[in-house]
Amino acid sequence: MVDSTRRIFNSWLAATAAATAACMTPASVLAQAAKPAPAAAAAAIPRLRIVIPANEGGGWDQTGRALGAAMTAAGAVAQVEYENIGGKGGTIGLARYVEKYDADPDAVLMSGMVMVGAVALQKPAVDMSRIAPLARLTSDYEVVVVKGDSPIVTAKDLIAKMRADPANTIIAGGSAGGVDHMFAGILSRAAGNTSALVYQPFAGGAQVVSAVESGKAVAGISGYSEFSENIASGKLRAIGVSSKNAFMGVSSVRQQGVDADLANWRGVFTGKAVPVQRQAVLLDAVRRAVATDAWQKSLKRSNWDGYWMEGKDFRGFLELDQSMAGILTYILKLKS
Repeated sequence: MVDSTRRIFNSWLAATAAATAACMTPASVLAQAAKPAPAAAAAAIPRLRIVIPANEGGGWDQTGRALGAAMTAAGAVAQVEYENIGGKGGTIGLARYVEKYDADPDAVLMSGMVMVGAVALQKPAVDMSRIAPLARLTSDYEVVVVKGDSPIVTAKDLIAKMRADPANTIIAGGSAGGVDHMFAGILSRAAGNTSALVYQPFAGGAQVVSAVESGKAVAGISGYSEFSENIASGKLRAIGVSSKNAFMGVSSVRQQGVDADLANWRGVFTGKAVPVQRQAVLLDAVRRAVATDAWQKSLKRSNWDGYWMEGKDFRGFLELDQSMAGILTYILKLKS
């Protein structure tokens, strides 16, 4: 049974990495394709609501607001309004979006791997089959941090502590079932005791930072952009990242002997009842946005990778991610 679940787990990691690589459009090609000829440029959408299923300041909020700014910079949208609906890995925002904006041609929803995992863990009444995918936008990596003066220096040190004293090795991160929780489960699995993982979920990166700095959590997991200021100030120390290679001067967990890597992705969806023709208009607005200098600067500032997917490629990737998230949740024994 152990060998079987290990094969499934490693297959999921390999499959998601392969799907990302196969479907990724190079930024230079995308920028060229996304720039319409002046005569063919579509008229601006007068007003667009971007629903962000998280509190302000986190990764979804940063991505949604960067996308909105890029849309206006591209002339694709005249005015953007933002609506934050936080809680439970985006599932509260998902349900509210479906209830209020399912047929609204002027509303889109930010989503991503965190929501996929939260749906797999919580099994809410409203799942992601109720929304229509437009495009995947970004990918970034999980960073593991400890307090600046912590005796834990490497990922191996953290795993050793998780193995020796799991009950007192509290890991702070985002919503239950999300990518932070998944990566905590991967570390716990490396320590040989997934059932003993003590994971404390928070609604945003600021709370994760506070938990680690106050000593209420031994380590924290989130995207680099949510920790960068505190890492630079020395209040936090990064001890590993979930990429295959070093990232932002931090060695990867894989390089430290843990055979796993994991990328977080974010994308944009619309209502299932929005006509296909209108979905195409919204997708074109997103294409135009990601070709702007404003968007490229946002990627660089937040240390995100621009991973573009649309159409059948994105739908296929999403189906794989959803089907395997349930298996990963089971293997890692994640609990809400």
